Amino acid sequence: MRLTVEAAERAGNSVEVLMTRYAKCFYGRRALAGRRIDALLNEYA
Repeated sequence: MRLTVEAAERAGNSVEVLMTRYAKCFYGRRALAGRRIDALLNEYA
């Protein structure tokens, strides 16, 4: 959940917006999306 909150904050949205509006972008690609988000967040950590 922490990564979801952080991703939402970085996108300038709430978790609710992230999950309702953008979740369809991840449908069927959760593992790939997770790796990409982790990689990007780790670059700035």
